[in-house]
Amino acid sequence: MRYAFVGLGHRAQLYVDALLGEWSDTGEIVALCDVNRTRIGYYLDRIGRDVPCFAPHEFGEMLRLADAVVVATVDATHARYVVAALDAGKDVIVEKPLCTTAEDCAAVIEAAERSTGRLVVTFNYRYSPRNSAVRRLVADGAIGDVTSVHFEWVLDTIHGADYFRRWHRDKASSGGLLVHKSTHHFDLVNWWLADTARSVYARSALRFYGARNARARGLRDRPARAHGAPGLGTDPYLLDISADPRLKRLYLDAEHEDGYLRDQDVFDDGVTIEDNMAVLAEYSRGAALTYSLNAHGPFEGYRVAMNGTEGRLELEVVERAWTPPRAAVDPTAADKAHATGAFERLVLQRHWSEAEEVVIPSGAGGHGGGDALMLDDVFRGPGEDPLGRQAGHLAGVASVMVGVSADRSAASGVPVLLEDGGTRYAS
Repeated sequence: MRYAFVGLGHRAQLYVDALLGEWSDTGEIVALCDVNRTRIGYYLDRIGRDVPCFAPHEFGEMLRLADAVVVATVDATHARYVVAALDAGKDVIVEKPLCTTAEDCAAVIEAAERSTGRLVVTFNYRYSPRNSAVRRLVADGAIGDVTSVHFEWVLDTIHGADYFRRWHRDKASSGGLLVHKSTHHFDLVNWWLADTARSVYARSALRFYGARNARARGLRDRPARAHGAPGLGTDPYLLDISADPRLKRLYLDAEHEDGYLRDQDVFDDGVTIEDNMAVLAEYSRGAALTYSLNAHGPFEGYRVAMNGTEGRLELEVVERAWTPPRAAVDPTAADKAHATGAFERLVLQRHWSEAEEVVIPSGAGGHGGGDALMLDDVFRGPGEDPLGRQAGHLAGVASVMVGVSADRSAASGVPVLLEDGGTRYAS
């Protein structure tokens, strides 16, 4: 299989390194496409040989060289590349979210239905063993018919803050966190329940990051960016991209070409997304979802409580127990915090029975071995998977449309109804 890549930020490296390493027998990298030649140079160095390189306006020409395309561009541009590749009959591997608007969702559905190509959305959280265990228990009827799900996700001031430094802070580019980040979580619920949402009500606000919140807390005279700022090294919110060789090469060394600043201040006026979100959704078979996302927590993790007609499941995950104050300037500090105090616990309690802890298998690598399982699925195919972890275009659309509808509801103050679980919805 001949693979081409469009979008060469940090996320593309997961797939590039896979094709250069354990999955090298499944295909080769034949072309690269990005707006920035410096970033292209970083990936050429990783690949270790010359491959044809293209600018975005040459994407159609690049498609002639490939059998499949990996799309890892800015979220709002996903649809244009996905549709073009599908219309050329190519397979597509696309990062979540599949797209950011209802209109783009409709365009992707139409392209997928007329194409001979196959589309995979890389929802790596499906492959995390703890989340797979929840899917297995629900599918096996361990708690009967699910009546409600409570899902709380907490991003800390390492991970959460980073969305407010980079292009994700611009809602026109990312769709906001209800689309960019929560798409992961809405997909998990859709997958766990084997169902789709039919109505959504939400509230959201920017309560912590941004210039107004900073001024309210007495944080004034902030730098526009971290690089060269007097507070770099002492201010925990200023990211030192020169301290991380990969970030330096991909962004600091590349910014002279396109002006993109990877280390913008999280407390300036350029933030147009929210950092606190709450969603209430009703599913087609009657289950209710209450969901919240907070992007400025002191720890990183999530909690899920799922009630059913025969019992209850509870999943608690702490991915980083605390946030070191030097994490933004010392790349090893976050790793050390991640290794200290992190845990995961899955508890099943059936009616009339004591609670029992469910053993979660774990493997090496990201997300408890989930990343490796996903890459195997993407590059070798899903094979016989009773959990149905590989996600196609309809799953991608269904998750995006919960986020899009939640954002619309938060803006309007009224519930939003989804048509066919969001898979056919467009305003």
